[in-house]
Amino acid sequence: MNYILNNIPVRTQKPRTTGFTMAMDKGLSVRETEDFVDNCSDFVDIVKLGWATSYVTKHLDKKLAVYKEAGIPVYLGGTLFEAFIVRGQFDDYRKVLDKYDLGFAEVSDGSISLNHDKKCEYISELAKQVTVLSEVGSKDAAKIIPPYKWIEQMQTELDAGAWKVIGEAREGGNVGLFRDSGEVRQGLVEEILTKIPEERIIWEAPIKSQQVWFIKLIGANVNLGNISPSEIIPLETIRLGLRGDTFDHFLGEIKL
Repeated sequence: MNYILNNIPVRTQKPRTTGFTMAMDKGLSVRETEDFVDNCSDFVDIVKLGWATSYVTKHLDKKLAVYKEAGIPVYLGGTLFEAFIVRGQFDDYRKVLDKYDLGFAEVSDGSISLNHDKKCEYISELAKQVTVLSEVGSKDAAKIIPPYKWIEQMQTELDAGAWKVIGEAREGGNVGLFRDSGEVRQGLVEEILTKIPEERIIWEAPIKSQQVWFIKLIGANVNLGNISPSEIIPLETIRLGLRGDTFDHFLGEIKL
């Protein structure tokens, strides 16, 4: 940091498994990626190339090389996995992971109907090849999954070999964990946390108010995902109690 402030929350250091920040790259150019890495690499633990943007991104090899040089792992969005699966191209998907030397993959079923046992089979198979993140929750706002089902699916996917499970929110933060207004489904989150260790969950929280809510509930080192590149540094200040939203949260008994 650039200067000393007392009573700042202790942040985990990279490589970390808690206090994890997943950034959502929705199509940065190589030059934008270089600038992003130069400015934010200390605060980014992994990058997701959102949904199927990697299919149309120019100079994908060069972009991935920038992230690799910075020591930031990259994975392809779960929607791309689903696009391969619905077309019967699982083996082709695995070849893509090898072609681009990707060490992580996301397994999801937010856009397709996939038998859960079959989803777990995909997780188990991919876990032999890469580190798997699995996403739980639907992208359909009309599909409300009860808390017990979230817990059951998260646990079985972890048991199948997922390294972490991701709580679905989409890039807009208005499905899955959240109501269409963006409000957190508080009872759902709290019930999940009674059964699933918080360090095994990445909560998609693209909106500032959602990030604040999770930091106040779990702490500075909560795992958060779907963070826009332009919001990485603002998020870090929220984690540290250096933005108005959490300014008083970590000060304890300090008196002026």
